[in-house]
Amino acid sequence: MLSERTEVQVRPGVEGDLEALTALYNHYVHETAITFDTAIFTPEERRPWLLSHPEDGPYRLMVAVDRDTQEILGYATSSPFRAKPAYATSVETTVYVAPDADRRGIGTLLYEALFEALSGEDLHRAYAGIAQPNEASSRLHERFGFRHVGTYREVGRKFGRYWDVAWYEKPL
Repeated sequence: MLSERTEVQVRPGVEGDLEALTALYNHYVHETAITFDTAIFTPEERRPWLLSHPEDGPYRLMVAVDRDTQEILGYATSSPFRAKPAYATSVETTVYVAPDADRRGIGTLLYEALFEALSGEDLHRAYAGIAQPNEASSRLHERFGFRHVGTYREVGRKFGRYWDVAWYEKPL
């Protein structure tokens, strides 16, 4: 795994990544219950999301790319947890890894870079909602110090069934 990891570069996301990031996210929208979005996006529809994650500040977008091909292998974000002002020191984090790049340590690399980037920000807690079942994501979050704080039962409906979401938190 180490040799594969050295072939991966993690950097802030940029406008030129929009098409590939949209395609990656659309895979999860169309094929999985990992996200509760139900309709695929065009890159233009995803542009506000990309622009809401600048290269500095508490809301980041980190992208993992293959050093040789520059293919996007995954991304991680920190986003506002809730819109009300008192939540400003809390973020929601998420990771998406390209389906053909899983089990290569990409999620770990992305979270290492994301939490390093956030270390200087005025943040108190990170939260992650994980649609169940998703053992790989639960293990990744626990490895980074997240702990399970509760589960919303049957909170989302997709593909004709209801899904639970387990919530995790991590001190920052």
